[in-house]
Amino acid sequence: MLRIGLVGSGFLAGIRARCYAQVGGRKGTLVAIASRDAARAADFAASAEIETVFSDFPAMLASPEIDVVDLCVPNHLHRTMTEAAAAAGKHIICTKPLAAYIGQDLAEDASTAGQQSRKKMLAVATADAQAMVAAAEQADVRLCYAENWIYAPAFQRAAALAKTSGGRLLEMRGWESHSGSHSPYAKQWGHTGGGALLRLGAHPIGAMLRLKYDEGLALDGTPVVPVSVLADVADLTRTRGLTAEQTRIATGWEDVENWGCCMIEFSDGARGVAYGSDNCLGGMQSRLELSGSNFHTAVQMSPNDLLRSYTPDADVYGDTYIMEKADTSAGWTTPMPDEMWTSGHASMLEAFLDDITAGRDPLADGALGLAVTEVVYAAYLAAENGQRVTLPR
Repeated sequence: MLRIGLVGSGFLAGIRARCYAQVGGRKGTLVAIASRDAARAADFAASAEIETVFSDFPAMLASPEIDVVDLCVPNHLHRTMTEAAAAAGKHIICTKPLAAYIGQDLAEDASTAGQQSRKKMLAVATADAQAMVAAAEQADVRLCYAENWIYAPAFQRAAALAKTSGGRLLEMRGWESHSGSHSPYAKQWGHTGGGALLRLGAHPIGAMLRLKYDEGLALDGTPVVPVSVLADVADLTRTRGLTAEQTRIATGWEDVENWGCCMIEFSDGARGVAYGSDNCLGGMQSRLELSGSNFHTAVQMSPNDLLRSYTPDADVYGDTYIMEKADTSAGWTTPMPDEMWTSGHASMLEAFLDDITAGRDPLADGALGLAVTEVVYAAYLAAENGQRVTLPR
């Protein structure tokens, strides 16, 4: 049974801990946590029934009692922690994006990261992702890219139906939207490496890339890959006439977009349109539509209508959790029966544990994370230049 060390103690780490409790069993168990905030880590460990708290990441890597590290850490730590974990012989689960440009090439002050040319961002972010993939390959450990969309039951079923149809995927449209992050870190390029296109749009991009890659393999053994992108980005909270009294979405974006859209051209001629938006009230929307030559499929991961409920006001259910980013329980809502399952988080981790145990590459591997990084930053370059960008690989 695999022994897992969780790195980080924030929101995402909480999701991971709940998922491991749900799917671990004989496959793996969460045995340790490492966080820069010792008190917070201790509280987290107590609530999640985790046995060991490490004072720092190197201490966790030095332990022979850890087989896998799950990196729930800020984007700027992904490469260094992945390389260190690979050198220590640990398998790695890394949240998206695999790599990001956060001014890591700037000598001192990363506050100007968002002012750098998108061409440089593309080169630096892609190089970081390539280094992460190479480090895992050289150490013969698995690098798992934590893209939950492609493990969601609805997506898995849609992918299977597309394959069964014998048709070709011609057009894909996908988006993830909500009312925006209120964290100040999400609003600064130097902390996140981008805005809504990176944070939210990476999900549908990853799903589309996986679908077309596999379609090409099934057709003639040649993967279908992205070859160019067009894109646009904006901070829509700067719309003329907008006031604080009118606004229920997150504001205060400093140098990142709160809306981003890209069009992907694939090597077989198909197209995909993906966007991320921080301008959507009513809870998280995670959706993907697949238009094939002989089918059409709509994947609704969030919200879905497994359960719907109506209340005349928000006091009826008190502070009961409804779904991610829902800001009220009044009116008609969609309380998610098992959000970890419908979102794909739980089945993703279960699959990762199976893959690591079997010594095989996961469906969402470092190569997929690298490809998504390349598409996102090529999209930023396309938005900057106002023209199509051919992907470098």
